[in-house]
Amino acid sequence: MFILDGPYVSDYLKESIVKYNIPVLKTDYSKSLIPDKEVNFVLPSDLIKFFANGNHPLLYSNTENAIGWISRNLHFTELPDKIDLFKDKVRFREFLKKLIPDFYFRDVKFSDLDLLDINELPSSFIIKPAVGFFSHGVFKVEDMSQWPVIKKAISEEVDKIRKVYPVEVLDTERFIIEEVIEGTEFAFDIYYNENGEAVLLSLLEHLFASANDVSDRVYTSSKEIFEKYYDKLSQFMQEVGEMAEMKNFPLHAEVRIDEKGRILPIEFNPLRTGGWCTTADMTGISFGFNPYECLYKQIKPNWKEIFKGREDKTYLNIVLTNSSGYNVNEIKSFDYESLTKRFENPLEVRKADFKEFLIFGFVFAEISADNKKELDWILHSDFKEFITLE
Repeated sequence: MFILDGPYVSDYLKESIVKYNIPVLKTDYSKSLIPDKEVNFVLPSDLIKFFANGNHPLLYSNTENAIGWISRNLHFTELPDKIDLFKDKVRFREFLKKLIPDFYFRDVKFSDLDLLDINELPSSFIIKPAVGFFSHGVFKVEDMSQWPVIKKAISEEVDKIRKVYPVEVLDTERFIIEEVIEGTEFAFDIYYNENGEAVLLSLLEHLFASANDVSDRVYTSSKEIFEKYYDKLSQFMQEVGEMAEMKNFPLHAEVRIDEKGRILPIEFNPLRTGGWCTTADMTGISFGFNPYECLYKQIKPNWKEIFKGREDKTYLNIVLTNSSGYNVNEIKSFDYESLTKRFENPLEVRKADFKEFLIFGFVFAEISADNKKELDWILHSDFKEFITLE
């Protein structure tokens, strides 16, 4: 069963729903996306009865905006608690102490930031919303002299994001402070099937422009990344799933692997793949199989077969963050056509209302594995060349 909600449902997802006759919760929003005759719509009352009778199908949503509906209507199931376990970074880190007992973190209310005794904190740390989305509200503190400036920046960021995302998706009342995790960062989509097996549907390395960069700009996927990290991450997620007794549950996870080989959590987002249909769509468009079909039919991708003929390629999932220094209200337009021409093989460019969502959109692209020049450019570009001001 799929639950669709705003702010964005891709054409790829809609086409997949129709092609594979995937059941969709019938709401005013979902009815506005696809004609009734093309979709296997399920009434909310029927879905609630289905769960009340002891059934537990895999629920998938394109957005965490659906969490509110689930909390209100399926409160008698274990789903709201499972969602909260992964969504609440503080609770999840408490849960993972068995696997990573020496990881430092603590929570703090936004209203108490001014009362925080910085002498009790590590010499460098990350601070971010305890319930978050993308990299909104994420700051790295490397020197305590930066703290007054960063507190002011946090306050300004909170004012912006409270206008965009509901509290279930991004809660700015509570923050988590944690040790700086050094190492390689990854994002991946998985689901736990009806037998509790963790099945990876994607695996991307998150690249950064510098040590201080905390943005969600560039993610890459390749045969080399899968060969090096697939087994390790699959095993870790299997252990997490067994501890939490997970079945019929999708997740988008972001972790780092440090020099000791520890897998450390950044965030785990329940019931969905990458935000704005990114990682699932990018995987399907790049690799020729459909992750939504895999979710619905509980198919395990054969990655060795998938990478045949793609051994010398790297695939990019790019978030067009606003690094121009301009306030979005100063920007009149963004030149997507010129941007597209900068890529070796652009697979798809998606526009976003940057005044409302604070990003310009997304790019999926294929490049030669040795094309470091293009990677370096997209990591460091401020995008000013594509921006026209008001």
